[in-house]
Amino acid sequence: MSRRKAAAMAAVAGAALLAVSACSAGTGVPGTVEGGGDAGSTAETVFRVAFNQPENHPQFIALEAMGDRLRERTGGAYDIEVYPNETLGAQRETIELVQSGALEMALVGGPLLENFNPDFVVFNLPFTFESQDHQRQVTNDPEIVSELYSSLDGENIHVLAAFHGGVRSVYNSERPITTPEDLAGMKIRVIESDTNIEMMRLMGGSGTPMGQGEVYTAIQSGVIEGGENNELIYANLKHAEVAPYYSYTRHLMFPDYLIVNPAVMERMSPEHRAILEEELAAAVEEEGSLWKSEVAKATQAAKDAGATFNEVDAAAFAEAIRPLVESKLTTDVTREIHAQVRAAASAG
Repeated sequence: MSRRKAAAMAAVAGAALLAVSACSAGTGVPGTVEGGGDAGSTAETVFRVAFNQPENHPQFIALEAMGDRLRERTGGAYDIEVYPNETLGAQRETIELVQSGALEMALVGGPLLENFNPDFVVFNLPFTFESQDHQRQVTNDPEIVSELYSSLDGENIHVLAAFHGGVRSVYNSERPITTPEDLAGMKIRVIESDTNIEMMRLMGGSGTPMGQGEVYTAIQSGVIEGGENNELIYANLKHAEVAPYYSYTRHLMFPDYLIVNPAVMERMSPEHRAILEEELAAAVEEEGSLWKSEVAKATQAAKDAGATFNEVDAAAFAEAIRPLVESKLTTDVTREIHAQVRAAASAG
């Protein structure tokens, strides 16, 4: 991992410079590092992946391991560099870098892609998935997702794979939450999307979009009262220190997408592209296993930092959010995908 960390600062400067040059030239050709790689890798071509979580996150670990396998299987032709902690910018900014060709890949929260194609809402709705395994299966099933994941190719965004992003619950700095009424008057950080803002309104709070890197300070200073996320992020980003009340609303389980500029894939040989796709599938499975083992550790770490965890009136929250699900399934695409997802749950 040290070879990736050594290149982080160079990547920041390089991404900014490439963003300017790509926008000026208007070419949309990715800024892939070729001809000997950068300071952190000896591969001929290095795919840089922007990531907004720390190095101990399951997604970081799985993608790092995938990069090692990719480099080995392609004989050093390709490698992956993962830059954590918003080193290359907040998620919305990294999407733009991928689009411009200044960055090859980024791992981003599912709701952000709704801003480009509203049909992505189908995987971002509350109580859509029965379990982590159910989510991983359907969001990576080509028969269900191929058209959706290719729908943004014309905007230089292609979804390569969907990773598990945890089961999200609410946490805050003031008190335990048991019913939607308890969230009244609280500003809760959500991912930037109309769906998530409306979701939090129905849950009783006020959804406030912001980058993940701003949340700790925002809670500490009283700009917001809390956030909604999974146990790993809650513990890893030290949010328990400023928002010690974690309430198990379990309202949402949306995927995180690994996106790529389509030109990156077009430049790969069919053989190398097949290897990348195989290693992606392995990374998705590995990340899922890591989640299961890490949740208990993260929960205990948060408790050690002073957090308390409580159950909620789950039925009350489900009933409050129900109108959102019904109002968002407005197209043939979303209705068909949602039906396929629910059918897979029943079959399982």
